[in-house]
Amino acid sequence: MKRTLLRTAHMTVGDEAFEVRYFEVQTMRGHRRYSAEILLGPRDRIILDDDSASNLEARATRLVPATVYSRVLARATAA
Repeated sequence: MKRTLLRTAHMTVGDEAFEVRYFEVQTMRGHRRYSAEILLGPRDRIILDDDSASNLEARATRLVPATVYSRVLARATAA
C-alpha cells in the first residue's frame, strides 16, 4: 500500500496549534482510504482514517479538541 501526502494543515485548540497531515492510501483491492495524523507532541499523535476525505476532516475537527481537553483533565486529576 502506498501512502501519499495530500496536504498539511494546522488545527488550533485553545492557544495551542497542532500539525495535521492528510494522506491518501491505495488499498490492495484498489480502493482509496484517507488518514489524518495529528501531531500532539514529539511522541504523541492521533491517527484517524475514513473512506472520505471530507468526513475525515470533520471527524478530526470534533475529536482533536476532545482529546486535548481530556488529556488536560487527566493530568490535572493525576497531580
